[in-house]
Amino acid sequence: MEDVRLTAWVRGHVQGVGFRWWTRSRALELGLEGWARNMDDGRVEVVAQGPRQACVKLLEQLRGCDTPGKVDGVVERWSEVRGSLGGFRER
Repeated sequence: MEDVRLTAWVRGHVQGVGFRWWTRSRALELGLEGWARNMDDGRVEVVAQGPRQACVKLLEQLRGCDTPGKVDGVVERWSEVRGSLGGFRER
């Protein structure tokens, strides 16, 4: 199973609603490492590394209707793994 890095930018009402905590919980359930952080423009940036199938599942959950707040859209970028990220953190 190939490991990949997913970077996703989530826009909508996603700050101040527990979105980063929710994302961290989903990522840990999937065995991913990385982080979720608020951006100055109101988006949340999510970086996750691990098995491709787990990253795809996380992306599906980010786009799903069960997230805290309201997601208006998600843009993703796929790349190669770049070393260990040491767990999954909220930044």
